[in-house]
Amino acid sequence: MAGIRLAPEDSDLSSQQQQQTRGVVVGDLISDDERSVAADSWSIKSEYGSTLDDDQRQTDAADALSAANFPAPSSDYSSDKEEVEAEEAEQSMLGLQSYWDAAYADELTNFREHGHSGEVWFGANVMEVVASWTKSLCIDISRGHLPNHVDDIKSEPVDQGDKYLSAWSVLDIGTGNGLLLQEIAKQGFSDLTGTDYSEGAVQLARSLADRDGFPNINFLVDDVLETKLERQFQLVMDKGTLDAIGLHPDGPVKRMMYWDSVSRLVASGGILVITSCNSTKDELVQEVESFNQRRIGMSQEHETPKDEEASREPPFRYLSHVRSYPTFMFGGSEGSRVATVAFSRS
Repeated sequence: MAGIRLAPEDSDLSSQQQQQTRGVVVGDLISDDERSVAADSWSIKSEYGSTLDDDQRQTDAADALSAANFPAPSSDYSSDKEEVEAEEAEQSMLGLQSYWDAAYADELTNFREHGHSGEVWFGANVMEVVASWTKSLCIDISRGHLPNHVDDIKSEPVDQGDKYLSAWSVLDIGTGNGLLLQEIAKQGFSDLTGTDYSEGAVQLARSLADRDGFPNINFLVDDVLETKLERQFQLVMDKGTLDAIGLHPDGPVKRMMYWDSVSRLVASGGILVITSCNSTKDELVQEVESFNQRRIGMSQEHETPKDEEASREPPFRYLSHVRSYPTFMFGGSEGSRVATVAFSRS
């Protein structure tokens, strides 16, 4: 359900760290100058190719956002003014790179001193569901079948799935500690790359992968909003990254930039799998539709007669979603605390 953020599950640590995280909420913590510095620090330097000027991309996204009247994710709950202000301050913190750099510095220290793996966002059970569901979806597509209640497909043994999954190149954006890619590797995928804009996260992910017997997973420092990656992938995964981007003080603009970047990372015929606790399945589908309309409109402005038909093709189409998450009723509507949705790339 929109506006609900699940507390991260820590596979090794007590709840003390989560309480410390929740304690970093100060109403006047982020000034305009600090937001400007934070926006500048959003960029991560990398060795991979070139990209558009970030200022120009933000300007383009802001213009498109204004024209499309794109709504920010809404909350289903109301509270008094002080609670709202505290919530907004916390959201701003969780959307800044400085927050995650500090968080992963602590987790890297905990790993080196105690061997702790760190937090599993959305919980280990959700991570396992995402991995097994994605495997079934990819096998179904490889067989030439349209997805139909993928949750009901019985997962094949890894040795039978390898012949399908070896052809799938996988990118996990905002990989964090990289545990989702480890779970994906257990399902039989082998061409695996994880990126994160926090160098500490990448160091932790590499250390955990080496310790746990997954040395072939490739981890890189890269910011999805201005990615330097020149490669495209058949499967792009996002577990919580779009959520974090939406919590940035300039969240709506950043989300527009996100879709521009991700559309270049997913190969034609490939799929994007997003797991979110801040957006419902319907909200994610609507966000994709808004992006499709914006992209088609931009293409038609510069099209030639030969390109007219191609310019009408939406970049992404809804494919399927996880149906096995527990649901509940609120305000007459049915929803779940987590949504996992797959979109196909034209």
